[in-house]
Amino acid sequence: MEYYHDPAAPAANSVVAVVFAVVRDAQGGVLLAQRADTRNWELPGGRVEPGESATDALRREVREETGIEIAPAGLAGVYTDPGHVMTYPSGETRQPFAVCVHAHPTGGHLQPDKREVLAVAWVQPTRLEKLPMHPSVRLRLQHALDRPDRPYLG
Repeated sequence: MEYYHDPAAPAANSVVAVVFAVVRDAQGGVLLAQRADTRNWELPGGRVEPGESATDALRREVREETGIEIAPAGLAGVYTDPGHVMTYPSGETRQPFAVCVHAHPTGGHLQPDKREVLAVAWVQPTRLEKLPMHPSVRLRLQHALDRPDRPYLG
């Protein structure tokens, strides 16, 4: 269950590092993945595993979810909103510590993993408003696209 500025949300009992990529192709499209559980579109990425650098996790997650190889190009933003939490059946309630990174595609082809991700696509920024998306993802995209040279820190 995901909560976003919901007064009924439980308090976080852990903070988890996650990384997401804002990948742009030569035509200006943004790489997005459609989640299997919610059907929302999001930036590809995920949890940093023990023993893994943030950059290695970013490359791995993007490749696993979308089939695209990337080269990180710079910081897009850091998101640590305590009003955004996720609960799990184990009783853990996580506050994400999300790092978003600008990246360029270097190879591969669009191939959703079919487990976590149903579809992947290069989406033109003018079409983003039409897609179902969690408010936190929409905010991250807005910051990355509107201010590509000024990382968001929050």
